[in-house]
Amino acid sequence: MFDTNRRGVLGALGAGVALSLWPRASRAQEADEPDEVSVLRDPDAPVLGNAAGDIAIVEWFDYNCPYCRKLDPELHQVVHDDGKVRWVLKEWPILGPVSVVTARMALACKYQDKYARAHEALIGTSSKLTEPRIDELLSEAGIDVDRAKRDLAADAKAIDAMLARNDKQARGLRFRGTPSFIVGKFRVPGVLTMAQFEQVIADARKAAAAK
Repeated sequence: MFDTNRRGVLGALGAGVALSLWPRASRAQEADEPDEVSVLRDPDAPVLGNAAGDIAIVEWFDYNCPYCRKLDPELHQVVHDDGKVRWVLKEWPILGPVSVVTARMALACKYQDKYARAHEALIGTSSKLTEPRIDELLSEAGIDVDRAKRDLAADAKAIDAMLARNDKQARGLRFRGTPSFIVGKFRVPGVLTMAQFEQVIADARKAAAAK
């Protein structure tokens, strides 16, 4: 389910050019596209970076996605260096059953206020994710795995509802694979370099200021 046109999209992106978040669309498309608040301000979505930041980066990702894993350290650096980016993470487990298991466990960790640790451990591994490996990585990150599993059982309805929302939004935005992003008002389907992220963030700020 990766975007087979990834290179073409990035070639068209260029320096500081991104696809508009909510372009003119047919009435049929408008019925499917999520609204701005649901994308940027889902109260249950995990947030890293500056929660009060002036620009949001919303990322749809899969823990088994090699592009997501490779990009994560660079995106962390961009968010850290900028200091005013609100980084919203949306699990989109489209690469098989283990991806779903991983996403559900990560979200369960937020109930012990350790989502960020879980995310870092799971996205940062270079090994194949299996259920035993997921437990091992979370345990090594200082997470109470037994509690996470209890929380997952107790809050399965809320966790699965979030995953369903993430999937509906991604499909409504016409994303075709992971990672995909919203940066401010721009839709960015695919991997960017650090310099490209910095440029799109700058463009997003200009667009917001021009309102």
